[in-house]
Amino acid sequence: MIPNRSPHQAAAAFHPTATTAPTGMPCALRLLCSGIALACAGPALAAAGQEAGTPASFADVQDVPHTIRPGDTLEGLARRYAGDRRVWTQLGKLNQVRDPRRLQPGAVLRIPASLLPRESADVAFAQGDVSVVQPDGSKRPLDAAPGSRLPEGARLQVGPAAAVSLRLADGTLIRVRPASDVQLLQLRRRGSAGSVQSVLGVRGGGVESAVTPRPAQDRRFEVRTPTATTSVRGTHFRVDLAPSGDTLTSVDDGSVAVQPPSAAASAPPAALLTHGQGVAVAAGGQVGAPRALLPAPDLSALPDINEEVGALRLGVPPLPGARAYQVEVALDADLARTVRDQSFAEPNFSLPLAGLADGRYRLSVRGVDDIGLAGLAGVHTITVKTQPEPPLYQRPAPGGTVSRQRGELRCTAVDGVQAYRIQLAADAAFTQPVIDATGLAECRAPLTGVARGRYFWRAASVRRPAGGPPDQGPFARPQAVVVEDDPRPPEMGALQSADAEDEPGAHLHWSAEPGQRFRLQVSATTDFSRPLVDAELAEPAWSSTDLPPGTYRVRIQTIASNGLQSDFSVPRSFRVGAPIQSGSGLPVTSSDGQPLARP
Repeated sequence: MIPNRSPHQAAAAFHPTATTAPTGMPCALRLLCSGIALACAGPALAAAGQEAGTPASFADVQDVPHTIRPGDTLEGLARRYAGDRRVWTQLGKLNQVRDPRRLQPGAVLRIPASLLPRESADVAFAQGDVSVVQPDGSKRPLDAAPGSRLPEGARLQVGPAAAVSLRLADGTLIRVRPASDVQLLQLRRRGSAGSVQSVLGVRGGGVESAVTPRPAQDRRFEVRTPTATTSVRGTHFRVDLAPSGDTLTSVDDGSVAVQPPSAAASAPPAALLTHGQGVAVAAGGQVGAPRALLPAPDLSALPDINEEVGALRLGVPPLPGARAYQVEVALDADLARTVRDQSFAEPNFSLPLAGLADGRYRLSVRGVDDIGLAGLAGVHTITVKTQPEPPLYQRPAPGGTVSRQRGELRCTAVDGVQAYRIQLAADAAFTQPVIDATGLAECRAPLTGVARGRYFWRAASVRRPAGGPPDQGPFARPQAVVVEDDPRPPEMGALQSADAEDEPGAHLHWSAEPGQRFRLQVSATTDFSRPLVDAELAEPAWSSTDLPPGTYRVRIQTIASNGLQSDFSVPRSFRVGAPIQSGSGLPVTSSDGQPLARP
């Protein structure tokens, strides 16, 4: 029995929900509900945290109370709680038991937490830069393999772009958010088959907890921050420690009682939070009034598939009262495997997709109110399909013009791709493609037979895995194109040449339409492979006094204002006369036989 203490006094002294703190250590808040708690710590653990390996200044972990029943013995209780009957003497000394064979029913014994069998936490998911500080102070990268274990006392330091989810021995899932510092202060069990006793210490950042709803009246789950204590059972809630030192608690499901740690265990709670409510506790310990969380944003207009390479760009309707938006992308519905967790000031988001495989993802968006409480989550399932990457457009240039007689759409090759698909349509939605060419060995498609007009085109890459169906990646963004007829070459029947007898040299002109340019080639033979003249002209005329007298062939190509070119015209012959001629029309030459030129 316990001398000098009545059963009622003993029960009050060792009440299961009583939280103790070292003398002189102020605790701002205790949130209590059915024996699961987030508990307080000293002010030294501000949001910046302490150096790795230093001992945590959290309140002492609470011992386990046991109300004595008829037939209880110290030896039996030692076996039940500690799994070792030999520690019964320690129980007797701690509780000042005079006669271990005569325990008084109704009295309360203290079972030191240090005697309970140890448990561990399993890594359910991890990504990014995460370090673990072992109880001995050594630091190493976290073993991110699912199922790897973390012992009591281990401390997780999570990078700003990383995330970790832990599974406790009772099935409770803890998601440690990016830029967080969390320590596993206690992982114990009440005997080999008893309820789990888990205590986490949050030095910075935040955690989101999904506590299993299994009935266990003596189970305890505590998450301690420097300024607040929260206690929940069978619920989904989150706790964030702001840089200011404020603790923000919000409840998605279940209930949470808020109570200053200095109040008696039997005192009514300072605030009671239920589903959809939250509360802020100032760094100085002031408990704010409970408030309704912001409603879930409307995600109904979001697309079901994202095919944009590089980023997931989304927008939602503005949420009244939201100063920011918390966006999470996860591999599973309960967000245990969260791969992106970012905040945005506006309801337009761009989350990088680098390193993410194609597949289905769960998107969660919460509004954040003026005091920093995250509201209820809007959820949406989205499929990411960005591989294989689409080819790059090669020609025509954006909005350029292509010949419907001999033009083609061309794009670049993509490594690891066996085929391509090209579409052409009158609208950017490609509701009725004019061209839908699949299985192209090269990324090119001719436009033969396409009517004149304005269109959009796009291209996609296709893999052909061995033994599997073709795997088409996303289309590139649509690009405008204009399809036009080639211009006609000049009517060479209307070609005019100055009479060689009247005007020495070559002088040609022909009819044309406004805005047309031309390419003219002159050859002394029927072969234009090495033309004597190859000139581009802005006007439908050409002159030259540099050609020696003789007969030449000319051909002309029309260049339209849109850049399209005609075929060359049928070659025509023209004659170049000598600069000085005799009365009979023959060239006058010098003594060396060269035609004389005019001075």
